[in-house]
Amino acid sequence: MDLKPIFDKFVLPTYNRLPIQFVKGKGVRLWDDKGASYLDFFSGWAVSNLGHCHPHIVKTIQDQVENLIHVPNIFYNETQGILAQKIAENSWGGKTFFCNSGAEANEAAIKLARKRTEDKYECISLLKSFHGRTFGAMSMTGQAHYKENFKPLPNGFLHCEPNNIEQLKSLVTNKTAAIFLECIQGEGGINILDKDFIQEARNLCYANNALLVFDEVQTGMGRTGKMFSYEHHGIEPDMMTLAKALGGGVAIGALVVKSELDSVLTPGTHASTFGGNPLACSAGIAVFEVMEKDNILDHVQKMHTYIIEKLKIFKEKYDLISDVRGLGLMIGIELKTDEGQNIFQKCCDRKLLINCTQKNVLRLMPALNIEKRDIDEALDILDQAFAS
Repeated sequence: MDLKPIFDKFVLPTYNRLPIQFVKGKGVRLWDDKGASYLDFFSGWAVSNLGHCHPHIVKTIQDQVENLIHVPNIFYNETQGILAQKIAENSWGGKTFFCNSGAEANEAAIKLARKRTEDKYECISLLKSFHGRTFGAMSMTGQAHYKENFKPLPNGFLHCEPNNIEQLKSLVTNKTAAIFLECIQGEGGINILDKDFIQEARNLCYANNALLVFDEVQTGMGRTGKMFSYEHHGIEPDMMTLAKALGGGVAIGALVVKSELDSVLTPGTHASTFGGNPLACSAGIAVFEVMEKDNILDHVQKMHTYIIEKLKIFKEKYDLISDVRGLGLMIGIELKTDEGQNIFQKCCDRKLLINCTQKNVLRLMPALNIEKRDIDEALDILDQAFAS
């Protein structure tokens, strides 16, 4: 069935869609309506961290659908409580507010940071950051093109160059409510923050009664080889935001806060109709169960070493490549020219799905349970694309 006429007539054109219609997914592969198989090395912006339609997640969702899909948050919900406990046990033991996306989670974090103290309302984030497309999250995002045609924007959002400690110090004042960081900027080009910069952000927040917030929407749930990327730096944030991989493909978002902040957002100050619904939370529980049972974090670290060693050979082979970087299975290949979209298309034509961001960074984020044979297949296609 040709869906283009239907989309052209009935769906708002907010995406540049490729002429591909996927009808089935299993593991690291997707199949289109013509039966062609694609190797997925992007996982839908790191949503399908355990591959498509993981059998344990599918079975858990099927069982949940038969019992209860939605219940209002004025009642107790077993799956929501269990998932909050899972998150606490795998982080610092805080409390969680559930919503439906990363943007919603970041909006909740902004509201909490501002409500905590009346005289503090400024939020500092980084240039090239991405925190979502709602008004608060978009204003906090450090990329101007996302904000075009939407002014005037909410005030109180300041931006610092990544890893510029002196500039960060100059921006922090007695009005600073929070500093928002992505330990690895995904949309920004797989830019890894320095440990010294992150530590200084932690120190500045302590010294100025501000909150340190880590946006773990893309880096969380094992993507970097740790359950959460902050673990690479030996510090804890006051809050973190989650989404994407948390639901294994089902829409969910979460704001996780330290226990001492649990009285800031009180009944009536924030809510989400669908947030923490039984279906989404059951999927989140299943994701944690698979990661624990299959030792996913250890596997990610092994596959990181394997793929990085091979990509470094590419860097020596092709003058077009200026850098290879990343943590875990969140990897960027930076090009010397804006040829990224061209390489992306060549890979897509060869049935490999990757991503291009910032025009010159190829983003690789395969499923965390990817096997060496699939990596070899993907890199062979990528090699052909570079050679051509």
